[in-house]
Amino acid sequence: MNQMRTGSGGPPIPPPSIRDVEEAAGRISGVALRTPLLRYKTMEPGEPVWLKPECLQPAGSFKLRGVLNWARSLSAAERERGLSTQSAGNTAQALGYAARLLGVPARSLLPDSAPKVKVDGVRSYGVTPVPVPFSALMDYVFDRGWEQEPYSYLNPWGDPSMLAGSGTIGLEILDELPEMEAVYIPVGGGGLVAAIGSVVKELRPAVEVVGVQSSACPSLGAAMEAGRPTWVQAGETICDGTTVPVVVDEMYPLVSSVVDRVVVVSEDDVRSAIASLALGNKLVAEGSGAMSLAAALGDQTDGPVACIVSGGSIGADRLAGILTASNR
Repeated sequence: MNQMRTGSGGPPIPPPSIRDVEEAAGRISGVALRTPLLRYKTMEPGEPVWLKPECLQPAGSFKLRGVLNWARSLSAAERERGLSTQSAGNTAQALGYAARLLGVPARSLLPDSAPKVKVDGVRSYGVTPVPVPFSALMDYVFDRGWEQEPYSYLNPWGDPSMLAGSGTIGLEILDELPEMEAVYIPVGGGGLVAAIGSVVKELRPAVEVVGVQSSACPSLGAAMEAGRPTWVQAGETICDGTTVPVVVDEMYPLVSSVVDRVVVVSEDDVRSAIASLALGNKLVAEGSGAMSLAAALGDQTDGPVACIVSGGSIGADRLAGILTASNR
């Protein structure tokens, strides 16, 4: 893989329209949950932090919204070809959930470094995992390898149906917390922040959209500083679901147009946020899901803010270790 490549040469991905997002909300209703907006429980009085717990979705993450919207938009012939994507785990699990509803096969390419809990999760949903080296996975994306295959393929970052489905989170938050001053959103490939950010900026442009990344893989922060997509060297991180070392050319214009600033959080702060969510709010969050809370608590904001707890795929041993360490 040539790390100078930052895209496949396609056009910039457009924002989802509010109408697209509203139609997606109807399409996924009855399967994907309208997750509650929960007050973050803390010992500090008046903490103005609210949680959007997408870890409560049937497939364990926000990905179900976009995947289901995409799958239900396919024709019968397209569904019968089988469903395919590439994913570190959460998109693949959501794909399996949708495929079971539709009664069709599914498979997913995923990096061979993906945590066992996510690989096992992919298999548990009936998806055939296809582990490949990360460099080969990026070549597959940049070379549009799916065009040579029979499957109906879902681009997990930039498919319009995926963005519209994820954008329903923004509609729900604005409906329940109209006085919101900022929303904190985990960033990997950029699809989630692009989707929610597009909705928020269209309906409430004064709301600050904050992209959150791990210090081990701050690809969006590097890109916004450079003014263009930039590769970073990804380190070891508990936030494996957002370990994407470059925000691609096709996605960067949209992401950079809706994100007001990027906050980079430490591994220790993410671990503390995982423990706080589990012990205080009884929510099981993976590292990438807890990043938003870690960032909001570090900012110590005065007005009401919302944090997207994007997923809950964390191994039992890792969670137990974090909780044990938090009580020392």
